[in-house]
Amino acid sequence: MRVVSLVPSLTEAVAGTVPGALVGATDWCTHPAGLDVVRVGGTKNPAVERILSLAPDLVVANEEENRAPDLDALRAAGLEVLVTEVRTVLQAFGELARLLTACGAPSRPRWLDEAEAAWSTLPVPARRRTAVVPVWRRPWMVLGRDTFAGDVLARLGIDHLYAGDTDRYPKVPVEELRAARPDIVVLPDEPYRFTADDGPEAFPGLPCALVDGRYLTWYGPSLGGAPRVLGAALRAARR
Repeated sequence: MRVVSLVPSLTEAVAGTVPGALVGATDWCTHPAGLDVVRVGGTKNPAVERILSLAPDLVVANEEENRAPDLDALRAAGLEVLVTEVRTVLQAFGELARLLTACGAPSRPRWLDEAEAAWSTLPVPARRRTAVVPVWRRPWMVLGRDTFAGDVLARLGIDHLYAGDTDRYPKVPVEELRAARPDIVVLPDEPYRFTADDGPEAFPGLPCALVDGRYLTWYGPSLGGAPRVLGAALRAARR
C-alpha cells in the first residue's frame, strides 16, 4: 500500500500505525518527527503532478482541510481519494478507524483505544466556563459552529460563545470579542501562531490560555494526551 496524506493529523496517524505505507505528505506535516517522505505542497495547494508521480494507491484528505477542486483533479487522474469528515471527538474515532483500515492497518491500533478511553472517562467539570477562541488575527476570526476544536473544549468544560454563529469561523472585531467578557480567551498556536507576546495584549483584564494547537485541532495520536495537556493549559490561564 502506497499512501499520500494531505492532512497533518492523518499523516501522524498513518505513519505511526502502518509503517512504510506513507510515501508523500504536505509541507505542514510535522509529526512524527523526522518523517522522511516526499513533500507535496500545502494542504490548500498540493502539487497534483508530484502526487501523481508517486503512484499512490490512496490519497487521504479532509473535507475542511483540503479544497474540493484539488481532490477532484486527483480523482480525474485516476487516483482513489478518501475524504474524512471530523466535526466531533466521537466522529474522529470512527473516521480514524475507517482511514487506518483503508491504509492497510492489520488491526485497530492501541493508541486509538487509549485515546477513546481517555475521552470516555473524563470527569464532569466542576464548573463550566465561557470562552472566545481566536484562530486568526488581521482580521480576527474565532471558532464558530460545528467545529472539532469546539467539541474538544466543550468536553473539557469550556463553552465558546460563538458556537451558535451561522459561520464555522466568523470574523469578529476584537472590540466585540472583548465586550463579550468571556471567562477565558483560548489562543492556539495554529493556524495563527499566537504567543505570549502576540495575542494576550489584545484582551487586557481577561485570562488567556496559550494552548498547543496540535492537541486542540488534530485528530490522531495526539488525541490521547489532549485532555491532560489542554486541561493544564486552561487551568494555567493568566490575566
